[in-house]
Amino acid sequence: MNNDIAKVLYTDEQIQKRIGELADQLSEEYKDKNPLILCVLTGGVLFTVDLIKKMDIMAQMDFIDVSTYFGGTETTGELKLIHDMTADVKGRNVLITEDIVDSGRTLQYMIDLLKSRGAKSVKTVSMLNKPEGREFDVNVEYYGFLVPNEFLVGYGLDYKGYYRNLPYVGVLKPSVYSEK
Repeated sequence: MNNDIAKVLYTDEQIQKRIGELADQLSEEYKDKNPLILCVLTGGVLFTVDLIKKMDIMAQMDFIDVSTYFGGTETTGELKLIHDMTADVKGRNVLITEDIVDSGRTLQYMIDLLKSRGAKSVKTVSMLNKPEGREFDVNVEYYGFLVPNEFLVGYGLDYKGYYRNLPYVGVLKPSVYSEK
């Protein structure tokens, strides 16, 4: 897998340090608010687990799976709710945790969904923020790193379901996805 990476953008050490900073910030922001942390599957799992382990607050966690990629390198534009959350969000402070916000399509869908279900507040924390790819005007209140408009893998991000387990974030060589 490592041979398929053009360059490493963020090492595991850099990622964990930044997650600690985000956890401190969110612990202060959500102190006494008992938020629902809504992890976006599948890419957001590693980030969410590392983040909540470092947060010093009472919180609940749930999962949602919404996709527009379906294994490719670019969004299809078609959005599908694959797995809905089980928690009732009415009157709750919800914190969406994402691996990356790119076009913003998925995030906009989730924000609209949570608001329609009566969430008190909805904010987003994403490990990576790629504003160059933004097609929807969504706010990412908290993020780990701004990233370039390249195809990234590792630390939860995948190509066709692979590379998620890399401990770093790297740029996938175009030759890997252009020949398959």
